[in-house]
Amino acid sequence: MRKILILKRIFEQKMLTEHEKRFVEYWEKNRDRERKVFRQWLVGLPIGIAVSGAIALSYITGWSKQATMVANTMFNPLVLIIALVIIVSFFAIFSRKHKWDMNEQRYLEFKARQRRDEREKKQPPEEEPGQS
Repeated sequence: MRKILILKRIFEQKMLTEHEKRFVEYWEKNRDRERKVFRQWLVGLPIGIAVSGAIALSYITGWSKQATMVANTMFNPLVLIIALVIIVSFFAIFSRKHKWDMNEQRYLEFKARQRRDEREKKQPPEEEPGQS
């Protein structure tokens, strides 16, 4: 019930806050630049490296005894390096792509609210029936 009230309050909120206005201005200027795949890859590299580093650390320390036994019998370092590069790229691009999608959704919601507010300002308030 509380979630419904919070969502209702957010939906019925009329004016954009100063923070929301600054976000709309920022996103209008930077949305195309942040959408480029190369930039998403560059900015997302730290999280990709962190995930692949954890995988490499797990392999090096021999955390899983069974995996270590299998790896010792048929290990190819090139396959590990290629897999880690693919993991880094996947996490880098898709984590930033997700963030871009979230920001785009937020931007579209704010713009819709802004257009609704502008329409309401242009139209005179309607009188309720029974009032004269």
